[in-house]
Amino acid sequence: MDEEKDGSVQQSNPQPQGLASSSSTMAITPPSWFTPRRLLIIFCVVNMINYLDRGTIASNGVNGKRRTCDDKGICKSATGIQGDFDLTNFQDGLLSSAFMVGLLVSPVFASLAKSHNPFRLIGVGLSVFTLATAGCGAAPTFWFIVICRMLVGVGEASFISLAGPFIDDNAPISQRTAWLAMFYMCIPTGIAVGYVYGGLVGEHLNWRYAFWGEALLMFPFAVFGFVVKPLPLKGFSHAEPKKASTPVETVSAATDGSNVSIVKGPVLVGGDGISADELNKTSKSVVVHSIMNRLSQFWKDMKVLLVDKVYVVNVLGYVAYTFVLGAYAYWGPKAGYNIYHMKSADMLFGGITVVCGIFGTITGGFILDRMGSTINHAFILLSGATFLGGISCFFAFCLRNLYGFLVLFVVGELLIFAAQAPVNFICLHCVKPSLRPLAMAMSTVAIHVFGDVPSSPLFGVVQDHINNWRKTTLLLTSIFFLSAGFWFIGVFLPSFDKCHDESESQDSPNPLANMPLPDGNRDKGSDEV
Repeated sequence: MDEEKDGSVQQSNPQPQGLASSSSTMAITPPSWFTPRRLLIIFCVVNMINYLDRGTIASNGVNGKRRTCDDKGICKSATGIQGDFDLTNFQDGLLSSAFMVGLLVSPVFASLAKSHNPFRLIGVGLSVFTLATAGCGAAPTFWFIVICRMLVGVGEASFISLAGPFIDDNAPISQRTAWLAMFYMCIPTGIAVGYVYGGLVGEHLNWRYAFWGEALLMFPFAVFGFVVKPLPLKGFSHAEPKKASTPVETVSAATDGSNVSIVKGPVLVGGDGISADELNKTSKSVVVHSIMNRLSQFWKDMKVLLVDKVYVVNVLGYVAYTFVLGAYAYWGPKAGYNIYHMKSADMLFGGITVVCGIFGTITGGFILDRMGSTINHAFILLSGATFLGGISCFFAFCLRNLYGFLVLFVVGELLIFAAQAPVNFICLHCVKPSLRPLAMAMSTVAIHVFGDVPSSPLFGVVQDHINNWRKTTLLLTSIFFLSAGFWFIGVFLPSFDKCHDESESQDSPNPLANMPLPDGNRDKGSDEV
């Protein structure tokens, strides 16, 4: 019970000045449904469903294959998405990458978190995910399913950029990395379960039912994000509005006490008054000024991230790391089937990924907690585990014996997945609390734009060109060494934990405070009736 109290949010945040809904500093009380463990469980399940979708579309049962004929004229029938839409390997790879368009809105959700409750934003994203996966199941054409895959990315965009900071805020201090490890453990676990789930549904029903099942699984959580009292996030202060402000109240707040006319009902009184046209123009100016202020603040925050050497080096290593894992996740079952003639590649790769993902990710989190959760120790763990894991996976694909491959590949995967918690720990702790959602969002965008999004179609292009699954997989695996190199550089960078740095105000300034009033109302006295 004490542990839960330690993890809960008990802090006071000042409310922005000058708005009609403003109030003095007040304590933030967690909603009645909340306990730290309950939050972790909910977020873990949602994260697993997000990544179950990745494994599902990569599974042989859902992804399928085109109709092929050998030299003797014996043909194998087409199956799954690739068979139904007669896709090339490049087109097939695009399906795993299309969600990136939706992920590009990650910074938008991070920016909106400063003016809208982050918990509600998660609900919006999960609702889009639910509708998009249902659309994938009903897709009549290749391009329709591509568009739906883009929208699936929106669900991940809202969730991944905001869930990490929530967990980091509410986890017991001595177990923060372990809690992050449990959350990120759901990535490989979800993918692995997706392999098995997609294989079974595709084989016994139809690939479309797999997507409809995902929509049903996510629907309760999308509703949850809207109906429960939202949880506050450290570094942000959001009061639930009791009533909507009228345009005149907004203008009055914007003046911050300046002498202006006021409105009672539809009649404008005091001074010379202002016309409805002037009021509308002022309201539009307020909106434009607010948008420009937010864009300006966004670029300032981006500059802070881009000049932070620790953050940049960490993300570069994460991009190379994700490049390999993304292609493994999508092409792994097919590579295993073609190199080692695995009869149940979906089941085997799914089993390896889920076991190694669980034990590797949790072990990495606990090791970092034991070492002392510092950024420097995280870089040491990242570079060492990734380098050794890369060596093990590389030699695994060099072997021609299936059992020898499985032993080395399991060892390599355990070491590789140990990086999941430390890399995200660095993202959250090398920046101030108010920048955490943006840091997570830009990290997510970077690892997908330059990592697993291009890796799947590029792997398909290389395989189409050289037509050798073993050589293509070895080329891919060697990129792990580049990732380890970036993180090794991070060991020597000066770094300190900024998680508790509150030196600058976390609340955005009131964007309306400096708005000019209509000319007819400047320098006039104020009379109230």
